[in-house]
Amino acid sequence: MLSNDINLQNLTISIVNKQTSHYWVGIDLGTTHTVVAYAAVDDVEKRIHLFDIPQLIAPGEVANRPLLPSVRYHPAEGELSADAGFLSAKDSAVLGEAARVLGAKSQGRLVTSAKSWLSHTAVDHTAAILPWGSDDSVFKVSPLEASASYLKHVRTVWEQRFPDAPLQQQQVVITVPASFDESARSLTVEAAKMAGLSGVRLLEEPQAVCYDWLRRHAGSVADSLAGSRLLLVCDVGGGTTDLTLIKVEYGAGEPQLTRIAVGDHLMLGGDNIDLALAHLAESRLRVGDKKLSTADLSQLLEQCRIAKERLLADDAPEQMPVTLLGGGSKLIGGSKSTQLSREEVRQIALDGFLPLSDLNDLPDKKRSGVVEFGLPYAAEPAISKHIAAFLQLHAASARAALNGESGVPDALLLNGGVFRSQALVQRVTALLSGWRNGHAPRLLDNRHPELAVAYGAVGYAMARQEKKLKIAGGAARSYFLQIDSGQQHSKQGVCILPKGSEEGHEILLNDRQFALRVGQPVRFHLMSSSGDGDYPPGALVDMDDERFHSLPPLAVAFEGEQKAEVIVQLLATYTEVGTLQLQCVAVDDASQRWDVEFQIRKKAQLSVRAELPSQLPQALEKIQAVFGAKSKQIDPQAVKTLRVDLEKILAAPRGDWQTPLLRELFGALLEGGKYRRRSEQHERLWLSLSGFCLRPGFGYPLDDWRAEQLWKLYPEGLQFVNEKQNWTEWWTLWRRVAGGLNAEAQQRVFKDIAKFINPAAARQAGVAKQLAMRGYEDMVRLAAALERLPVADKIQLGGWLLKRLEKAGEPESSWWALGRIGGRILFHGNNHDVIAPPIAAEWLAQLLKADWKKQPQAGFAATLLARRCDDRARDIDDDLRLKVLDKLKQAKAAASWQEMVAEYKQLDESQEKQVFGEALPPGLRLI
Repeated sequence: MLSNDINLQNLTISIVNKQTSHYWVGIDLGTTHTVVAYAAVDDVEKRIHLFDIPQLIAPGEVANRPLLPSVRYHPAEGELSADAGFLSAKDSAVLGEAARVLGAKSQGRLVTSAKSWLSHTAVDHTAAILPWGSDDSVFKVSPLEASASYLKHVRTVWEQRFPDAPLQQQQVVITVPASFDESARSLTVEAAKMAGLSGVRLLEEPQAVCYDWLRRHAGSVADSLAGSRLLLVCDVGGGTTDLTLIKVEYGAGEPQLTRIAVGDHLMLGGDNIDLALAHLAESRLRVGDKKLSTADLSQLLEQCRIAKERLLADDAPEQMPVTLLGGGSKLIGGSKSTQLSREEVRQIALDGFLPLSDLNDLPDKKRSGVVEFGLPYAAEPAISKHIAAFLQLHAASARAALNGESGVPDALLLNGGVFRSQALVQRVTALLSGWRNGHAPRLLDNRHPELAVAYGAVGYAMARQEKKLKIAGGAARSYFLQIDSGQQHSKQGVCILPKGSEEGHEILLNDRQFALRVGQPVRFHLMSSSGDGDYPPGALVDMDDERFHSLPPLAVAFEGEQKAEVIVQLLATYTEVGTLQLQCVAVDDASQRWDVEFQIRKKAQLSVRAELPSQLPQALEKIQAVFGAKSKQIDPQAVKTLRVDLEKILAAPRGDWQTPLLRELFGALLEGGKYRRRSEQHERLWLSLSGFCLRPGFGYPLDDWRAEQLWKLYPEGLQFVNEKQNWTEWWTLWRRVAGGLNAEAQQRVFKDIAKFINPAAARQAGVAKQLAMRGYEDMVRLAAALERLPVADKIQLGGWLLKRLEKAGEPESSWWALGRIGGRILFHGNNHDVIAPPIAAEWLAQLLKADWKKQPQAGFAATLLARRCDDRARDIDDDLRLKVLDKLKQAKAAASWQEMVAEYKQLDESQEKQVFGEALPPGLRLI
């Protein structure tokens, strides 16, 4: 399994010994298909071959195919025998063409789009969550494991054909979207490692397409380009649209190609066309207003994909049937069919996704996109508008390449399976012609748009070894270290690696030094920009969220217990893997270097920065006076007045303390934690202030480290166990910081409080006696905040609360807790931690019986359970949502509650406060 932190040193590729390599191998690990090409190192003609991949095409039938569908089918127990062929020994999953065939005839057993899940930031990439939306009877894998399984299959069948040339020993290039960020690239490398391939290189897919074209036109590149100066590579794959601009310069010899721009990550591709068609078919197949289940839609999607490919072909029939099979004994009798016509498919593909829009017609960020199966597809489906936005972002570079002319490229290279359709090829050509005042761009030929990436990866490996690299450009983005500007509403960054930096070139940030304390981590918040702009190393830049994108944080911790400080500088390198590597270099000894760890999971960011108050030193001194080694010499009354004293020193009530100030105060409290047990007042106040200063446990640099340190105190428990108020503060502390606790820690807390919430256990004499002291309501609120609990525990917890709520006298907070446990969108948990809609529906049935005018919290709980998230795997049925909405209106509930049920929307500050249970720190806006 992949830990949250991956050391970049482990990602640095190991150069394969060329003397032991017999082949160059290119692997296109696509969203829809995986393709492999290769060439023999000793072949003087350098011929590239397609590796036909042996795979299961039907139960018991194996055949070679040029494409390996990037899908897995998870059969039911006993569905397939062991001799069916190519079943994974670990989980009996079916890979290959047969998986697609079986998936189109089944419900909820097909894993698709693993590549897209690798770039999804709202899930744990190592958690077993696929197939998305399937029930507990279906075996599940993580996006990382699914990606690794396709590579492992390739390795297995390769070594069957070439037993004397293990794939691990060949020069392997795996392609990734140019838009993949450092997290997704690193996960791809990790998947390769899991498949037994540790020496791979990564290559951006649009560049691979261009390398294939260059190879096919070797010796005549200049003639074939015919004076074109700016090439747009538009690669529309299954899950992403990848855009790249390549400048062409002419001189002696062959033209010089330089990649000058890449697009930002755009989760929009052939899958979205399939989804649009599936929605059209669904509207004809469903009965009444009831939507199809996620499993049914998954099956329908496969049918629509097949229909799309056939109906967009040049020899397409007039129409194609789409059939939704029944389940169980109704497999045939329960099936329903409809037809998709050639005209319908072309209209959706052309007018919906490639309209002839204007160059100034940019993506509409407000409209909602097609969201299904948990993936955050682009809100704007029109690829045309995204191309326009891309060209506008890079207008200066484009005009410079075109010698001051219009910034619209004069050459076009299309790739991706959708461009097997000449209608789509002609549409993109017409789009650019319109933007170029009727002058059509030169269309570069690509006879095999589904194979070109793999071919190009081999071509790249050849060119690299022969030192004939055709495409320059280096790093696709500029990278910046975010620094505190001192301005509340602005962000500044210092450039640490300019766009265009070549592989292996080290850049030392000479004018920035950092004092790092041994034994404590420090995190660097980075941002990147692929837009125009010449930023030399060390340049100070004002940053905004439109042009600059936040990256997963990087952190470093020096081993040791002492509090000595090491003065370091940052060293940035663009690695051969295609990621940013940072090292801390000691100023006194440049040979001392520490790798900065790359954190795969993104944490929530602060959208507002705040300056620390000048009175901070006095405030810290006041805390140290109470919770310090010499605090025994201080007036005993100081602990009772500390909270008030801090407000006086800082000239602000606690509710106005900004997040940076709160975390600084927490640092002093953590340092004095061992002195919290001096008296019941010390303990009570320390628990109260610590939880208040660290809430919600995440969202600010180093919060994961702070929560980890705080958690070390949990096993020690309370000192003054007979003080009821101390128990209240104890539970409140852990509720406030629950978002910073990992799943194991949350399960430990739940295990400790479960017996007090379980109605049956709570009636036991010993438990009832403890309950009187420990505070039932506080424990319920804490339990509700444990969003990373296994779903089974959440269902059990919800069942206990529902049983308790049947009787009078249950605290109103139990309604809130029920809603928080069963919410469709979690406050800090992953999307796959949400309880299934049928369970939520059962809970809502009981909630609908309550009087929401007399018990508004029951209405709020129903709001969270029915909240719309536009993910069919998490949303409740529309008819049930309408019932909840109707009752909210009758109860005259807050308009904001009704909006949350009626449409998908982000929470505002007051709504976040309701969900969290209290106000969040000022300035902390969770993104």
